[in-house]
Amino acid sequence: MRTQTIGITLFLLALSISCAHSPKEKDATEDQLPNIVLLMGDDHGWDEVGYNGHPFVQTPVLDEMAASGLRLDRFYSGHPTCSPTRGSFLTGRHPNRYGIFSPNWSLRPEEITIAHIMKKAGYSTAHFGKWHVGPVKKESPTSPGAMGFDEWLSHDNFFEMDPVLSRNGEAPQKFEGEGSEVIIDETIKFIQASNSQDQPFLAVVWFGSPHEPYSGLPEDLAHYENLPDSLAIKKVRLTSNETGERVSRPLRDVLQERYAEITAMDRAIGTLRTFLRENNLEENTLVMYCGDNGTPPSAARTGLTRREQKGSLYEGGILVPAVLEWPAVIKEPASTPVLSYTSDMLPTLAELADQPLPERPLDGISLVPFFREPEKERTEPLFFWQFEPGTVFSETPEPYIDPELQEGTTPLAKIMDGKYTRTFRNYQYQEINESDFSGERVMMRGTYKLIVEGKSPNKHGFELYDIQKDPGESENLADAMPEMVQQMNTDLHNWQESVLNSLTGADYENN
Repeated sequence: MRTQTIGITLFLLALSISCAHSPKEKDATEDQLPNIVLLMGDDHGWDEVGYNGHPFVQTPVLDEMAASGLRLDRFYSGHPTCSPTRGSFLTGRHPNRYGIFSPNWSLRPEEITIAHIMKKAGYSTAHFGKWHVGPVKKESPTSPGAMGFDEWLSHDNFFEMDPVLSRNGEAPQKFEGEGSEVIIDETIKFIQASNSQDQPFLAVVWFGSPHEPYSGLPEDLAHYENLPDSLAIKKVRLTSNETGERVSRPLRDVLQERYAEITAMDRAIGTLRTFLRENNLEENTLVMYCGDNGTPPSAARTGLTRREQKGSLYEGGILVPAVLEWPAVIKEPASTPVLSYTSDMLPTLAELADQPLPERPLDGISLVPFFREPEKERTEPLFFWQFEPGTVFSETPEPYIDPELQEGTTPLAKIMDGKYTRTFRNYQYQEINESDFSGERVMMRGTYKLIVEGKSPNKHGFELYDIQKDPGESENLADAMPEMVQQMNTDLHNWQESVLNSLTGADYENN
């Protein structure tokens, strides 16, 4: 650990010295900027990795990353569903600030993303895979290109085998192959091109796996042929690959396919790591993997469990696997219990690239200090909030973006609203009302977690858990610690007020 700390300190000292040089001298040291690859699984919960003790899932590559790099043991998705989490990942801001309340709601064009920031630092930027914060077509004001990416091969939502993807916003085309493998192959091509230009790169790679409906290659399915017979008794509902409609199937069959997808995704990550190593890029490339929300109902929580699942602000809905490698800095394996979440990505990357933060409220902080001191405590809280748009907006709300520009183009297996493509939405919000503060919401500070409007409240409507001692959230401490509850609830309400002010568009007035 001491070697790691010294190495990181020297690296950051060198970086600070280079940033203090004249522009000419800084140009000469730009190759010291780290390359960045940010990987995200789709519906991949905390328990579904080997290194967290899952009884069936095989993830040898993620296990190796966890064993050799920095394991983030208390890393959370910004929301218990995908689109909002992805918005927080891109912007460093809670998704309610700009109207991504649930899946298929979009960003706003005025948002500043990690791609905008890294481009200013001289990075080439690309997005591969699932986007889901607006359409990927080139005319969309919230496409990857509009949000700062130089190039993209992306899907409006999730994808399966032989994915249909849009390259740089053009008409979608089919790519033969296993979905994770396809986008990693494209990522490698982008890295090769950036490296040939001697340019640092930011690659954001968002897999379609292991989101349902599931499918797997024969060699991956074979790993899970002997799942317990007891899993065949229960049935779960999920999308049919054949019809796009909901069907009921035996859990064992479903899990065989789901786990095969996870293993294929894991193998694709291994392909990327091998490429980086063989091309002398491994040392100064930061590679991070995380999930976008907790395990979904179709997976039935067969591993080490946390309370609830995708869609809930209990641990099972927002605690996700997260590992990070950067050999130039993280020289020895470490794990950190620090609270962290997807909103921390923008401040972290801005610090690494020596770029100023956007002049607007951010909800994340830089995690760079925790690279140096994994046991350091975080003083800033984490906030989560399931906004209730149905109680806030009228039946005919005013669109924030032209509805035609919100129509997706990339088809997927799942039918929604009678079609195989997706329609996004974002609405104007004019005035804050006290009733708008409702919805399940959470504040986390240290080891304590306050839940308001949850499922197990005391008579005053609160739940308080010590997550370190009670990760299953079974012992409500709210009655025993009323002063802490009162203070945390006040802080939570003040934060909500800031969020609603952002939702009015006030953050954009001076930018």
